[in-house]
Amino acid sequence: MPPIQTSEPNDEELLRDILQGDEMAFTSLYRRRQAGIYRFALQMSGSAAVAEDVLQEVFLALIRGGGGYDARRGSVAAFLYGVARNKVLRCLERQPPPAEEVAPEETACGTPDPLDQLARQETIRAVQDAVLGLPAHYREAVVLCDLHELPYEEAARALGCAVGTVRSRLHRGRQLLAAKLRPAGQPGHAAGGMALGRSCL
Repeated sequence: MPPIQTSEPNDEELLRDILQGDEMAFTSLYRRRQAGIYRFALQMSGSAAVAEDVLQEVFLALIRGGGGYDARRGSVAAFLYGVARNKVLRCLERQPPPAEEVAPEETACGTPDPLDQLARQETIRAVQDAVLGLPAHYREAVVLCDLHELPYEEAARALGCAVGTVRSRLHRGRQLLAAKLRPAGQPGHAAGGMALGRSCL
């Protein structure tokens, strides 16, 4: 008898099962997406407490009937980022992002040389502070596209705007980051090609 081949259900299938009361499906989707949603909220807010609250609220929205997800408007991942984004922005309206709350251990990758590790942590801290210093509409484009590597289309669905808007915000956000991270006295240069990547944060 040939072996039975099984495949992991995709996000849409898990969400469908969640709406039918399947607790295992909820656990599976949570395990699959919670790290990304938490990092997004942390990178947007600079606060671990805010990130934890946002994470809980995002998945509570799923329990309460899917939170208005419409498969015709994009993926479940884009929807979750969109819900998280709206909740983070409401938090930021009440309180600006405190850069000092982002812990280095969230992002630092250990190296054998302590001096190299210290230099890397200082670089990470500088990038974190620069990202948190961006206006929110530029920050969210940089975080989603550069740090989480979402395609422009998915980022546009999460942010509720056109792909062209995402591109222009990302371009401007990269320019602002380059200016913030440029050593004093160093001449400016075009930053359109700057990309942070997940290793930076």
